[in-house]
Amino acid sequence: MSDVLIVGAGPAGLAVGGALAMAGQPSVLFERGPSAGTAWHHHYARLHLHTVKELSALPGLPFPPDAPRYVPRQGVADYLAAYAAHYRLELRYGQAVTRIVRDGAGWQVHMVDGTAHRSHAIVLATGANATPVRPALPGETGFGGRILHSHAYRDASPFAGQRVLVVGMGNTGAEIALDLAEAGVATTVSVRSPINVVRRDVLGRPTQRTAMLLAKLPPAWGDRLGVWLRDLTVGDLTPLGLRTPALSPLRQLRETGRTPVIDLGTLDLIRAGRIAVRPGVRTLTPTGVQFTDGREEAFDALLLATGYRPAVQALFPDLALPVDARGLPREVVGTGDAAGLYFVGFELTRPGGLLNTIADQARTVARTLA
Repeated sequence: MSDVLIVGAGPAGLAVGGALAMAGQPSVLFERGPSAGTAWHHHYARLHLHTVKELSALPGLPFPPDAPRYVPRQGVADYLAAYAAHYRLELRYGQAVTRIVRDGAGWQVHMVDGTAHRSHAIVLATGANATPVRPALPGETGFGGRILHSHAYRDASPFAGQRVLVVGMGNTGAEIALDLAEAGVATTVSVRSPINVVRRDVLGRPTQRTAMLLAKLPPAWGDRLGVWLRDLTVGDLTPLGLRTPALSPLRQLRETGRTPVIDLGTLDLIRAGRIAVRPGVRTLTPTGVQFTDGREEAFDALLLATGYRPAVQALFPDLALPVDARGLPREVVGTGDAAGLYFVGFELTRPGGLLNTIADQARTVARTLA
């Protein structure tokens, strides 16, 4: 048996490695990319955490005192590298895992290079956003422009002078639309479904902290107060072409795992006419898009902010994991046939942000293995 094996060296994998190190338990982290927190080196340039730094740090190491309240992308990348160095974690880069199978009382992790590693404990920390979801759009083979998943977006410069449609208005779509519009790009966003929108801060108080407080109340009370605060601070979005769901922001998160859109200025630019809003896409045309309301418009590029999938089950050819409808593991500490497996970074229904959840889960894994 080897040390605890951790698959993935993003925030979840590093958090577990750090928590285990504090408990005196060695681990080895396999990372398919070239660095700790590889994904954070490739997110779009303007990205900041939507959660405050005090509630986003991994176990045992706070963000630097001079970091801003909402840490920028490069600051997070630097922090993750510093975290790995702080705990002297053993990271093996360029190590993509192809499958994980039961081996007696333990598990074998098979690598793309043909090697295999055995351990009594395997931590899956590959992330809920492992694989971009790239749906096929009707008529796309005849479309004359570019179609990119939001995963490929870095900044607005390649789209200067173009007409861009952002498909989807979750947090990524809303922020990319904002980034494009602020750079002077003609920007439209296609919004198919109702969306909950909340401000990142209200009167200087982070919405993250308010959500965590409301979640401590009986659900009916917390939901009612959440709706009241949303309506008070965001207002009626119907005149903007947006629909608000019947679910409160907290209930939506609790029941579906969908985080409300954290507004950083997108609504202001919609109101100012600098971002246009359209309904869902019916079909692409040679020059653009026909929307579900029958309107046709020309676009040079489409950015698909259509989300990601976890791709965890694919690593276990011989085991049906306990996952939900989206393929997300339902438990942190595996039981039954999954005993010896641990799943960190897949719980999306808790208020307070994913990094805060990751830190709690890492401590749970460390206590269990200790």
